[in-house]
Amino acid sequence: MKKILILVFVTTFVASCANKKAVSYQQKNDAPFTTYWQQHIDYAMEIDMDVEKHQYKGVQKAVYTNNSPDELNKVYYHLYFNAFQPGSQMDVRSLNIKDPDGRVRDRISKLNEDEIGYIKVNSLTQNGTPVSYETVGTILEVTLNTPIKSGESVTFDMDFDAQVPLQIRRSGRDSKEGVALSMSQWYPKMAEYDFEGWHTPPYIAREFHGVWGNFDVKLTIDRNYVVGGTGYLQNPQEIGHGYEDKSKPLNVPNTNKLTWHFKAPNVHDFMWAADPDYNHDILRMPVGIDLHFLYKKTLDAKYLKNWKDLQEPTAELMAYFSKNVGQYPYKQYSVIQGGDGGMEYAMSTLITGERSFGSLFGVTAHEMAHTWFQFLLASNESKHPWMDEGFTSYISSKASHEILKKGDGNPNAGPNRGYNYLVNNNIEEPLTTHADRYNLNAAYSVGSYGKGSLFLSQLEYVIGPENVAKGLKKYFNDFSFKHPTPNDVKRSMEKVSGIHLDWYLNEWTQTTRTIDYGIKSVNGKTITLERIGQMPMPIDLEVTYTDGSTESFNIPLRMMRGNKPTSATILEDWGWAIPTYSFEASKVVKSVEIDKSKLMQDVNLDNNIYK
Repeated sequence: MKKILILVFVTTFVASCANKKAVSYQQKNDAPFTTYWQQHIDYAMEIDMDVEKHQYKGVQKAVYTNNSPDELNKVYYHLYFNAFQPGSQMDVRSLNIKDPDGRVRDRISKLNEDEIGYIKVNSLTQNGTPVSYETVGTILEVTLNTPIKSGESVTFDMDFDAQVPLQIRRSGRDSKEGVALSMSQWYPKMAEYDFEGWHTPPYIAREFHGVWGNFDVKLTIDRNYVVGGTGYLQNPQEIGHGYEDKSKPLNVPNTNKLTWHFKAPNVHDFMWAADPDYNHDILRMPVGIDLHFLYKKTLDAKYLKNWKDLQEPTAELMAYFSKNVGQYPYKQYSVIQGGDGGMEYAMSTLITGERSFGSLFGVTAHEMAHTWFQFLLASNESKHPWMDEGFTSYISSKASHEILKKGDGNPNAGPNRGYNYLVNNNIEEPLTTHADRYNLNAAYSVGSYGKGSLFLSQLEYVIGPENVAKGLKKYFNDFSFKHPTPNDVKRSMEKVSGIHLDWYLNEWTQTTRTIDYGIKSVNGKTITLERIGQMPMPIDLEVTYTDGSTESFNIPLRMMRGNKPTSATILEDWGWAIPTYSFEASKVVKSVEIDKSKLMQDVNLDNNIYK
């Protein structure tokens, strides 16, 4: 017995060290996660930017650690900027999809040579020895000279040239609002390898999956440009531009260019933006987090005011998400005008800035919430976009509802309308559809954002809001700085509630079955319900008796093997295969209503009330 215990302890310790994160996988009442592993990478990059030509030269050293049990004969890099060329898969997809993104449309097909994007790898070595590689669209395929063994670390040295595309989608130069450089997905980025294998989808339009690691980036750019983004600036006294400690002397070199040195610990991406006309404000929170705001000085006065008014509410958002999901682990976050809408990155976001205050706050709330549901809980956005977009929409709507004091309205009203639109127009696709493979952009957007958000709000109906709140915190505690899957969310909710949820994950995310329950008949004290839709659910009922009194009932779904915390009268559970359910109330019934909370996404409310 002692030998077995020692073996379990050693296995857990080694797995923890291999992932380069000193964490205890032992959770209360849980077994240790002894089989989990994830890859690790440390990037060191030196970038020399030519702002006139919109081109840059890069040198990258990447130390890649294979924590998998497999021997790797190849590795792959993403070269995202290659998508912004006529004839690319992103271009052709936009030209052929029925409802193209309005920001893309046919714009890629019309780019000139000096407007396209590219990343050209000039040389690549593995531990000092040249390797064979081929650029295939947005993927660099690398054939290794020597396989990377399990537990082994190797060093890749790369020299590359790149050109920043005209701003079309997320990244680019000279945006519609005049931002010079929005630099996201700008470097050769190692593809992720996990228990499912390599993840090398071509860059079509959607979002990303990356390897956890550390970044050390030196960016040389014209001295009048102000830079913001991921990471902590290491040489603020040599830069200025609002980053300096005003109690110490500046030591800015008298050169045409300055070299900005950033370090970002334990992230899976690195973004930066730069413009010669950025304002740079810093709001220092009492908890030790600095909020940076970079926005154009040339904005109209009303927009400048909105950016000033945004800063205190952003601190409230940071506090809300830290309290209700998990503590923000870094000491800095930057909100930067740039990009083409709103997009989350490590320790930062790019958002467009010419907005009303409500819109500016809303997009900031959403993108900041992504720090928790995508950056810290780094689910695969390509395979499971509903896990980041949906959960982000859920928590940011709750935060906005509280901070802006919108009253007692329903924070889920928007997702509810979107979901009904999908169903009523017969364009819904399962949430298991790969993000790039939806037939319509609308089906992707409403499904990922709306139906994904409803996954959690409807779960409040199934297991209770208190359990969902506890489940989110457990999910964060167990899976932050990892790559969680849908099953991990489900298991977190099961462990806090004691309710079985395999049926819920399957029906809501892997099918397009709908919920429709109705009141079939009321005869004196006897109430008969019917399940019309294919997706089963537990049922909440409110019954009004002829004497004016009311009583609430809860009918658990048998597959749940339990019921949510409730003050309602709990009835016998309902087996999913049985289409009708009858029970005797205590008095003569006057009226009945199914789900007064409206958290259950019943597609036909007309049959939910009997009078």
